Amino acid sequence: MTAPVAHAQSDRSASVTCPPSLTDVATCYTGQDVNDAYYAIAIPKAWNGSLVVHAHGGPDLGDGSDPERSVDDLDRWAVMVKQGYAWAGSSYRRGGYGTRMAAEDTENVRRLFVRQFGKPQRTYVHGQSWGGDVAAKVVEMYGSKAGPYDGAMLTSGVLAGGSRGYDYRVDLRVVYQYYCQNLPRPSEPPYPLWQGLRADSTMTAAGLRARLQECTGYTSPPQERTALQQRNLSDILAVTHVPERTLESHLRFATFTFRDIVAKRLGDRNPFSNKGVWYSGSHDDKTLNAGVERFTADPAAVRDLSYDSDLTGKVAIPIVTMHAIDDPTAFVEHEAAYRATLEGAHRSRYLVQTFTHESEHSQLSNSEYANSITALDTWVRTGNKPTPQMIATSCPAFDRVYGTGCFYDPNFHPAPYASRVNPRQGGLNWPAMTATQEKAWSRISGVGIAP
Repeated sequence: MTAPVAHAQSDRSASVTCPPSLTDVATCYTGQDVNDAYYAIAIPKAWNGSLVVHAHGGPDLGDGSDPERSVDDLDRWAVMVKQGYAWAGSSYRRGGYGTRMAAEDTENVRRLFVRQFGKPQRTYVHGQSWGGDVAAKVVEMYGSKAGPYDGAMLTSGVLAGGSRGYDYRVDLRVVYQYYCQNLPRPSEPPYPLWQGLRADSTMTAAGLRARLQECTGYTSPPQERTALQQRNLSDILAVTHVPERTLESHLRFATFTFRDIVAKRLGDRNPFSNKGVWYSGSHDDKTLNAGVERFTADPAAVRDLSYDSDLTGKVAIPIVTMHAIDDPTAFVEHEAAYRATLEGAHRSRYLVQTFTHESEHSQLSNSEYANSITALDTWVRTGNKPTPQMIATSCPAFDRVYGTGCFYDPNFHPAPYASRVNPRQGGLNWPAMTATQEKAWSRISGVGIAP
């Protein structure tokens, strides 16, 4: 069941100056669609006739659409345009969580491109980070064999879906509070930690950083931390397996984005659980497990979050993924979850996964991005499915152009998702949505559901 896609108010985008990375390379346009989502489009002067539709990550948490986001994304993914592809990206109609909403806005910008500039020879959807989940949802919602998309490229994707893809942040949220006791403080109004943060809290990201520093001294050199700060930091990292360099960003998500999911998208219902999780790696696991806050998810909330963001594996077009083995934000085991999903749907023949010896989330090598989109295009045009080794072998030709390196490991296979993230008790057992429940979920999430 797919969401209806609204038409743009106008088929006239404004011509604008391209980002500096595309000076003399492309003609660029911006506009705003009928859902108030800002977008950016670039058409290279040496256009190869095909289009890449981009789904950005995040989610950002502003109330409305950010007019700068799609332009910044165009600059970030200028490599696609330099490879000859037209590029279109939406800023989405609002900030906050909503995978189906973002998928709808991604499809909106594709349709808008077609109305203004004609139907491309081939169309690919590219998603980065949470945008990988969005793009994978686009494939399932709109990517039939006779549909508008010919293939998908998912990079650094959060591909385990919302109902389990954030479980390690659930664990971080409760383990952090056990040790730090400052989110909330004893003097502040209490709230269950699955809310992330009180809906009416005025805390800012800077305020959260201050509390994290107070408890762990994470920004200070080790020799300047107190003994308690160092022990708190060591225990939190050891138990949650969150890298120190991304500890703050994971805690921000488990605080502010959890609040958005719970308070704004799910009507204050709890989609998270840590039932049955045994936390280990601390200096005193027994006391930690006796004292950490426990909660069980509302099955209806899990169902609704799953409906929005989990993946079914029912795909019908070629998909190439790329993921850094040491990704500190979206752990590489997300790829194992995605493969298992497609295998469960008997669709793994549509999937080629590649892995690189890199340690970043959003800044992988441009040589690899250019190589991967070309490998996908070749697969679509010829029907010959590449192997990870073939993709690795073709990269040096692109590195002679971009000079950012080729780091593929064609022999790498990620461990199962449950090897990295503690599974919850109970599993994913909930009834399917009724039509009435779908309409109620639509009102909360801001996404229209087709009858």
